[in-house]
This record gives sequence, C-alpha cells and structure tokens, in this order.
Amino acid sequence: MDETRPPVRAPDPRVGGPLTRDEALAMLERAGELLASGDFQAAGEHYARVVGFDDPTITAAALLGLGEVRYRLDDETAAVATWSAVLRLGETPSTYAAWRNIAAARVRAGELASAIDAYREADRRAPREDKAEIANRLGWLTKETGDPRAARRYFAAGRGDNPLITVSLAIIGLTSIVTLTSWFSTDGDQLTRFLWLDKPAVAAGEYWRLWTVTLLHADPLHLLFNMYALYLAGPIVERWYGRVRFLVFYLVLAAAGSTGSFVFGGDVPAVGASGAIFGLFGMLLSAGRLHHPVDRQSRALVGQVGMLIVINLAFGFASGGSIDNAAHLGGLVAGLWLGALIVPTGVPTLSSFWLRMAGAPGPTQRTATSPVLELIGVAVVVVAVAAGIAVGTEQRSGRVGAADPATGPPVAIVRGSG
Repeated sequence: MDETRPPVRAPDPRVGGPLTRDEALAMLERAGELLASGDFQAAGEHYARVVGFDDPTITAAALLGLGEVRYRLDDETAAVATWSAVLRLGETPSTYAAWRNIAAARVRAGELASAIDAYREADRRAPREDKAEIANRLGWLTKETGDPRAARRYFAAGRGDNPLITVSLAIIGLTSIVTLTSWFSTDGDQLTRFLWLDKPAVAAGEYWRLWTVTLLHADPLHLLFNMYALYLAGPIVERWYGRVRFLVFYLVLAAAGSTGSFVFGGDVPAVGASGAIFGLFGMLLSAGRLHHPVDRQSRALVGQVGMLIVINLAFGFASGGSIDNAAHLGGLVAGLWLGALIVPTGVPTLSSFWLRMAGAPGPTQRTATSPVLELIGVAVVVVAVAAGIAVGTEQRSGRVGAADPATGPPVAIVRGSG
C-alpha cells in the first residue's frame, strides 16, 4: 500500500535544538511566505533559525532571505553584510542573487566601481534570461565611470548584438592569410621553415613552434578541411565559454596537440591546426555529454561529434603516417579533460541548473565552475605539455634533426575534420 508522507510543518523558531533537513526546508518555505506577506520580523526569525544548518546550500538560502528582510527593514548595512556572508560559503544556488543584491546596494551607495565588479561576478553566474539586464546595467555603470568603449560593448550585449568578428573567424582569417603567404610569396619556404613544427628545433628551445604550426597547411584541401572544421566547432565553444576563454582554450589545445606530435610523432616536421581542432571537438563531446548545454543552434553538430572523431582518427591511422594522429590525440585528450571539468557559462546547462530553495528570494540559478577550478584545469594541461616537452627533448638529446635544409623533409599533415 502506497503511503504519502504528510508535509513537515515549520517548527517554532524560538525553540532551540538541531533541525532536520525537512524542518529546515519547511522553515525556509514559511519564511518566504512571511516575507511575501510583509511580516518582516517573523520572516527574519525563521531565516535566522536556519542559519548555521550543516548544508551550505540551505544556510546560504537562509542568509539570502535574512539579508532581504534586513533590507526591507531599512538596515542596508546589515543586509549587505548578510549577503556577503553568502559568498563566504562558496558556490551555492544563492551566490548569483547575493552578488546581484550587493551590486545594487553599491549603486545606491554611489560606489560605482565596486558595483561594476559585483555585477561582473553576477554576470558570470547569471542564467541566460538575466544576462541582457545585467549587461545593460554594466553599460550604464561603465558609461558613468568614463569608459564609453566598455559601455558600448555592454549595451550591444544587452541588445543581443553578436560581434561582427568572432575570435573563431579571426583565427580562420589569420591562418588562411599565413598559409597562402607561405604558398605564394617569394619567401614562402623560409616562412614555412620558421613556423612549422620542427621537432629538433623545439627540443633546442624554439617553443613558439607549438603554436605557429597551426598557421600552416600543406595544400588547399588540407586548409579547406581544417578551416571548415574550425568554422563548425569554434563558434560553438566560443558561445558556450565566451571569447576570452575560447582563445585561452584554443592556445592550450594547440600546445597539447603539438606536444603529442613532439613526443610520439617522430622527427618529421608537421603543419596544420587540427591538433587544436580535435581539442575543440573533445570539449564539445565531453561538455555536451556531462553538462548538457541548452543550445539549439549546436544540437545537430554536437550530436555527431563522437562519430566525427572516430572516423577521422581511423582515417589518420590508415594514412600510413602522412597524417599526424599523435597531434590529434594530444589535442583530443586535453579537450576532453577541459570540457569535462569546466562548465559552460555562456548558455544554460541542464547539469548545472539548481532549483531555487523553497522560499528563497531571487530567480532560479545555475552554478559555474569556480575560477580556481578553471585555473587548475588549464594548469594540468600546461604541466602535461611541459612534461611532454621534457620527455621529447630527452628523446632527441644528441640526435641530428631530420630536416634537410637543402631539400626539406617530408611533412606530416595535421588534418582536421571536414
């Protein structure tokens, strides 16, 4: 026989002793009702009774509500102090609303510079439906503080304007220009030798080649495939994580792919961007499967990423060594790691939505990866790259490079997915 549990009634807040989880939630719900009805004193008693519960999520919700009570009672100093206490609990569903409330209080106090900082923290955690409003507030604040350039950028974001040139398109343009220059200019061979992934040269300390290799391609088909793959994957990752993070990820993934080639790809020089591109596909695969970004524009491609990776790796292994699968795998592993660890912030995600605690003021919120965890994630890849460089350099200690300066060596193609 099915039994339904009766709802738990909120205990008397004046009675001490530990609360069960159900009692704490009932207290929050009752506090929210009292706050909505205007009984601020009673609401404050209920919220204060829950503060200190051993679940930081519940305590944060109680502090958020208690701050609202104090604000309604015209004690803004105490309200801000209470919302600040929410932040000291770490990331919780109440963090976003606490930052917004603190930002608004700083505006009322005329502290515009610190209000900008607070709104930026709120923007990092904001659900998509709130981002336009926060962007407009940041636009007004930056205009008031004498930064018209930033104001135009924030107002454009508030209107939903997309940048005319994305970072992805800028990389495609730069790569195409450098590749075409290497093909058709009189100094093209010299440019190619300066930029390609010359493994003995990297062992000798020419580390820039870990990135400049992405700017060169062997033939028109190679360039077309890689740039088309970047055109497909780049804007999605950029939309999920933002322009700055995308650029950082692209550079880190390029280094990881080049390191894979440096350690496992022999001494044949390599050209191509698809070590980084495979990394972007790896990010789409792991972030898509683990964090479930709600992004209709990318649903079709993200659903096919796994198969695209398998097909291109199989094609690489069947190429007889002309395609540098070591670079592909290096970028792919780094991308899988970063995508799994770092939650997308530019679009809502099913895995990071939090249902608002009963009775807690403010909209439903979602969590974001903490800055410390993001730095750790990138740092792990950087350490792996450094370790790979050390291993590859040791492998080549005392060896003669494969490149013949007169005739030039064969080139391993780092080809992307079309």
